[in-house]
Amino acid sequence: MAEPWKDARGIIVTTTPTVEGHPIKEYHGIVVGEVILGANIFRDFLAGIRDMVGGRSGSYERILKKARDEAIQELQAECASRGGNAVVGIDLDYEVIGDTGSMLMVSASGTAVSI
Repeated sequence: MAEPWKDARGIIVTTTPTVEGHPIKEYHGIVVGEVILGANIFRDFLAGIRDMVGGRSGSYERILKKARDEAIQELQAECASRGGNAVVGIDLDYEVIGDTGSMLMVSASGTAVSI
């Protein structure tokens, strides 16, 4: 099984500008992974009730984790397609989009490199 910071291809991801102990040999450019998920109206209703009575919204937390994981996987795939084996300086952004704010976008960007 891959380590948490690597995918099955061994693509390392980090928010730091370097990978400690591994000098960057080549830069392959900026890579981006974006995921847009629609929110379920039933889940929104239950989350609203939880907001009124307090507590965490497990359904939204699961959606955020899924979207973040998929965005990072896309980032790693783009890195691999450019010949890199790591993505440094990763930035994660979250946005609510759509006319009614019913969609969630997670964007992950960083620099693909070879170490």
